[in-house]
Parts: sequence; C-alpha cells; structure tokens
Amino acid sequence: MPDPTQLTLTQVRQQLADKTLSASEVTAAALARIQATEPKVQALLSVQAEEATAQAKALDARGPDPAAPLWGVPLVVKDVLATKGTPTTCGSKILENFRPVYDATAVARLKEAGAIILAKANMDEFAMGSTTENSAYFATRNPWDATHVPGGSSGGSGATVAACQAYGALGTDTGGSIRLPASFCGIVGLKPSYGRVSRFGMVAYGSSLDQIGPMTRSVEDAARLLQVIAGHDERDSTSVDAPVPDYVAALSARTDLKGLTLGLPAEYWDKGLSPEVAEACRAAVNQAEALGAKTVPVNLRLSQYAIATYYIIAVAEASSNLARFDGVRYGYRDHDAQSLIEMYVKSRTKGFGEEVQRRIILGTYVLSSGYYDAYYRKAAQVRRLIRQDFEAALAQCDLIAGPVCPTTAFKAGQMTDDPLQMYLMDIFTISTNLAGLPGMSLPVGLGRDSGLPVGLQLTGRAFDEARLLQVAGVLEKSVPATGLPSL
Repeated sequence: MPDPTQLTLTQVRQQLADKTLSASEVTAAALARIQATEPKVQALLSVQAEEATAQAKALDARGPDPAAPLWGVPLVVKDVLATKGTPTTCGSKILENFRPVYDATAVARLKEAGAIILAKANMDEFAMGSTTENSAYFATRNPWDATHVPGGSSGGSGATVAACQAYGALGTDTGGSIRLPASFCGIVGLKPSYGRVSRFGMVAYGSSLDQIGPMTRSVEDAARLLQVIAGHDERDSTSVDAPVPDYVAALSARTDLKGLTLGLPAEYWDKGLSPEVAEACRAAVNQAEALGAKTVPVNLRLSQYAIATYYIIAVAEASSNLARFDGVRYGYRDHDAQSLIEMYVKSRTKGFGEEVQRRIILGTYVLSSGYYDAYYRKAAQVRRLIRQDFEAALAQCDLIAGPVCPTTAFKAGQMTDDPLQMYLMDIFTISTNLAGLPGMSLPVGLGRDSGLPVGLQLTGRAFDEARLLQVAGVLEKSVPATGLPSL
C-alpha cells in the first residue's frame, strides 16, 4: 500500500470517507513517520501517541461521519494553544509542567470536526522569534536542509507539515510567524484577518496582533482547516461576529485570474531581495498575468516604519501579558528564594529565556511614565496610518503581492547573535498584522541558488480570505511545484 503520509489532507479525508483507509491506519502511519523523521527535524515538543491511537480506534468503531469534515485526520497544533490534560509549554521553561483544564476554541473545533490531535509543535518561546531557535527545549530544523532554520515562531508547525508527520497544523502569527515558516518550509500558511478566528485558549504575546491560522500542504487543505476554526466565539471579545463563507466552495468558483488586479508595492520589490527570491516571486506574478490578472503599482510608503512600530506595540503588550507568570499561581517557581520579591525575580529570570526577557524589558520601558507618549502612543498613531495606507492601496487592486521574506531559509545560528538583523526578516509580513488584514504564503518553487523553498505573499482586504484562497488555488496549479523534502 502506498505511504498514506504522502497524501494531502483533502486526499486522506476522501479515502477515510470511502473507507479505503481507516483512522487507525492513518494515525499509525503518521506516528511511524514521526518516529522515523523526528530525530532529524525535531519539530514536536510532545506526542500523544496513546491518546491518538485510542481516539482513532473509537472513530473506526463508529464509522465515518459525513457531518465531521475532518473525521480521522491527524493534525498537530502549536504549543501556544491550550490542550486539555496535555502539556502546553509555549516553548518555555516557565510553563514546562503546565497542563490546561480546557481546550482552546480552535483546538476544540478541530476535535468536534473529528480531527485527531497527534502532538504539540515546537516554537520560539512565547512566539518570540523567527527561527524556532529560541525554544527552551531544542531548536527545530528545516526538513529541506537540517543545517537551516525552519522559520518561526511557528517553525515546529511548518516543519511537521513539510516532513509529512501530519496532514496539517495550526500556527499563530503575530508578525509573520505563520507565513515565514510556511515560506521557508515550502508549504501553504494563512494568517486570517484579526478577529476571524477565536483567540480563546491561546497564550497571548501581542493581544492586538496575534491570530491563529492553518499550515498545510495545499491551498484546499488550508481552506478546509480555516472552515472549521473560523467563526465568532463569545468567549473572545476580539472575535468578530461575521458570516463565515464556504471557503472550499469558493475555490471552484474561479478557474483563471481574469478581472483580478494585483498590486505590486515598490517597497516590497525594489530593494533588499535576494536574486533567487526576486526571480521566483516575479515568475509567479508573471504567471498570474498569463492567467488573466492585471498588475498595478501601489504605494505602501509607511511600511518603512512597520518594524519600529511593531516592536514597540508587540513588546508593550508582551510586557503586560507575561506579567502573570510570576511563580505564584502556576508555572516555574524558584524554591531557593528567601523573600517574595526574590522569588519573583529568580523565577522569572530562570523561567524566561534571553529573547523573552529582552522584549519584556523593552515593553516595560515604552510603557513607563515619561515614555508612553513618546513611544507607545506614537506607535499606535503610526499603526492607524499604516492601515490607512493598505486601505488606499487595496482600493486600487484586489490583492497585494510580494515576497514573504527577503531570503530563503538561512543557516542555523547565523543570526542568533544579532537580534536586530533577525527582526528585519519580518519586514514584509509585519505590516499585515498591524493592519489586521489576511495574508498568506504560497510556495512558488525552489530558489535557483539555494534549492530551498520560496514563498509568495498575498494580502487581501479584511475578512476576504475567500478571495485569497481562490487566487492562491488558481496559482498553485500553474507555478512550479515545490514538492516535498526527502527525509
């Protein structure tokens, strides 16, 4: 029998429904794949093999359920999402023994749809990083080349999908943390509009920026996952009560790109790109034109301020959100402290990694008396202007197209000593989060020089994920296939 792990989510879902494969067979194949590839990739922080096997057997006993769109499909979720009774560490020592008593809404919806949660994916600690080297436990490697990073902070989610350990994964995106690893690992990654997916049960980094989204091996797979997790949740005050379109049906509504206008911002195309990224992304845009799309230049002049704006707002919110981890109520506690203040200091110093401490200190500074107006308030004002910049650009086009990152995946350890250079890797993705818009990474082939995947970023109007998926679905059939890494 062919290896079921090489199938896409859509393909395995159909075979499960047809009873060509059983949930137990698919789950066993995925667990075997994890065992074979995990020593090289190191994508997963914990694997729930017994629980997944038991769930698969229970599903088989009842038989396929047409009302459960993900019946029997093994998936992985990023370890920043609460999972009832199983570890949720956020890649941090401070939460190494934390086991939630509830599921995040997105996880609960996957389970209600019949999905089997195999494992929790490794990540940069509290989602702070672009390489998944900031995990307190170990660094994840890129399945295409283990000497390179998989991107971050959802690098474990990206690597596990690319390595065919699971049929899809959930990641989170605060400034590009779904799209960057999707680009580096050669898969599809979608960051929905802010408010489209409930954030309940996600351990917060930047509350006004964070969003949960799917990471898959095809556009249709992403549509199927988004269909399940999207929608209003009364437990999340930032969740928007808006109708959720039929994303899967929307894919078949378009077979070409006639009548579509793509905006090409000079700020994304004119400088700073490696030649192989520029070549692959330009070829994808040319293919869009061959399929009938029109391209127009648009301006995102304020994107030059996005990095500074993001790293004021995000760290300020992180400083506030992470104040709860004090060693008192839950999480790591230092037992050698002789006073309450000393216990706070030692617990947080030993429990948090260097990057998290750096961002907490920066966030506390920009929120402090005398600096709030100069930094945080000004950043909030610039953020509003950045959104207006996008709205003006999207009034001239349907979608904005550009590269996800200036380079393909870089060598592990290459930027660990230069955090400022690392922050610049998100230069094309951060603005989308600041504006609250949907964005996705579509693999468009391998770099001519590196042989590593390249991702094209598409950004759309708020809550217009259906159009993003439509266009990406058409392009996916026409651009060079990235394929799968050989492991």
